[in-house]
Amino acid sequence: MSGNNADVIVIGAGVIGAATAYFATQAGLSVIVLERGTIASGTSSACEGNILVSDKEAGPELDLALYAQQVWRKDLGEHGHLWEFENKGGLVVAAKASSAASLLELTISQRQSGIEVTDVPADRLRDYEPHIAEDLVSGAYYPQDAQVQPMLVVGHLLRLARAQGAVVHTGTEVTGFLRDGRSVNGVTSNRGIFSASAVVNAAGTWAGNVASLAGVNVPVKPRRGFVLVTEPLPLTIHHKVYAAEYVANVASSDADLQTSPVVEGTQAGTVLIGASRERVGFDSSPSLPALGRLAEQAIRLFPVLAQAKAIRHYHGFRPYCPDHLPVIGADDSAPGLWHAAGHEGAGIGLGPATAKLLVQNITGESTDLDLSPFAAGRFQETTL
Repeated sequence: MSGNNADVIVIGAGVIGAATAYFATQAGLSVIVLERGTIASGTSSACEGNILVSDKEAGPELDLALYAQQVWRKDLGEHGHLWEFENKGGLVVAAKASSAASLLELTISQRQSGIEVTDVPADRLRDYEPHIAEDLVSGAYYPQDAQVQPMLVVGHLLRLARAQGAVVHTGTEVTGFLRDGRSVNGVTSNRGIFSASAVVNAAGTWAGNVASLAGVNVPVKPRRGFVLVTEPLPLTIHHKVYAAEYVANVASSDADLQTSPVVEGTQAGTVLIGASRERVGFDSSPSLPALGRLAEQAIRLFPVLAQAKAIRHYHGFRPYCPDHLPVIGADDSAPGLWHAAGHEGAGIGLGPATAKLLVQNITGESTDLDLSPFAAGRFQETTL
């Protein structure tokens, strides 16, 4: 690599861009990362860092999530301490009979797909979480669910990539693409021209805007979510705990506000409370209705939280795709352009797996997982 030329240009320095840079340098490729803000300044800095299998139904996303378990624990396992990888497990609970029936149906299907899950009767829930509400109907325990500190993931993956020669440019906004006929062979930016035989669109919630600069349609849109943070508490919440309705909300395409309680502790003693979803564009205004519902539902799940003080809240924009599947792989309508975006709320958990598969694809290897369900070609309409 010399100057502004490389084998691969990665647009976006969030978790997926950072992981792509890491695996590309591991494969011996030269890499330039372009980030319009600072590293992890988008959705990667405004989420909880979940690595989940529990919230996914059978299908391509679950296949990707199970593959991601291998990537996190084997390919990246030696670095886990750098980003506070915590194999905490997840506990999903049902507060009514209909939710319990749906949860049982889900666990049966997931178990057939290879997920480790234990059905938990009501009288055993407090064995997992001593402070949980006493009137719940049932639950399910997922030992594979884990958590990381996402900003540490981004920072350390980029550090490791830079140690192998990657160059990272922050404050660098891509303004267009260089073309040789139909093919993409670089980008223009506010800081000059960068050339590469492969350009990766890992721009998160803004991936649709980046794709449009190349005249292709990748319909990634923002889906806003809030997280409440409590004061540090002596109370211990051992797992990621959420209501069974959360799974339906994840799969929903509703634009209106949806909330379902998601509660988990951190190593610092604070408790994170989510989760809300609404499609309101990039509106970053605080929403008292959303925050109020989060607090109310968390107290319903853990009554002891009624005595806790919320010290702050934050929000992010999930990169939502209308069919709830990410876009991963080559864009046949613009050869040389590759996409790795649209993971909605699962970008942290699925990011490194996405990156490893994409690099395998770029280098011409057989990919460990079939990428056809995630192909950009499923969105045939172009913007030019």
